[in-house]
Amino acid sequence: MSDRERVYDDAGMVGHAHDLGDRPALLVVDLQKGETDPDEPLGSDLSTVVENTNELVDVCHDRGVPVVFARVVYRHLDAADGGLWVEKIPALMEWTTGSYPAELDDRLHVKDGDHVLDKRHASAFHGTELGSMLTAMGIDTLVVAGCSTSGCIRSSVDAAAARGFRTVVPEECVGDRSAEQHEAHLWDIDAKFADVLSMAEVATYLRSIATPPMDRA
Repeated sequence: MSDRERVYDDAGMVGHAHDLGDRPALLVVDLQKGETDPDEPLGSDLSTVVENTNELVDVCHDRGVPVVFARVVYRHLDAADGGLWVEKIPALMEWTTGSYPAELDDRLHVKDGDHVLDKRHASAFHGTELGSMLTAMGIDTLVVAGCSTSGCIRSSVDAAAARGFRTVVPEECVGDRSAEQHEAHLWDIDAKFADVLSMAEVATYLRSIATPPMDRA
């Protein structure tokens, strides 16, 4: 057992999993060109994450499970709606409406019925319609994919758990520009906020949904 494992085990933070609900939704966070194009200042090669996420998106489309694609995009040329976050990460000031880095990755299997959500901070819940929309849909379980594990995934997962959603992170469907940060935060997310499961386990769960959630009384 590693030192990290021992610390978490001693604190009783290992082995506690949620029971998954029967009204899930899939949240795909920030798989946009500013993150997935390695030539962009904040980009890295997330091809595998995009490919794996598409597998879950396809399952959701087949089962009638709602899919939300969140992206960081600013409405003003000076990114004033980004607040202090753009001071910490100045490259975000280029992620304005209609810009290349604000566009969703072309490889994503986005369908007309999916919801594209514009956010301005790390959490997909902060200052957006996401929470009220999921509540109105009767969602009880949120599957979170995308990037980056140490930033917007962690922040969105924390916010989801705080709002009472059973939260699941498919391990192969999240990524980070830093492999070290990815590993550390994924471990911590699993201990504190969500269940980190394999993509295969999550796909099996989504396929088990007998009736599309939006069709239920």
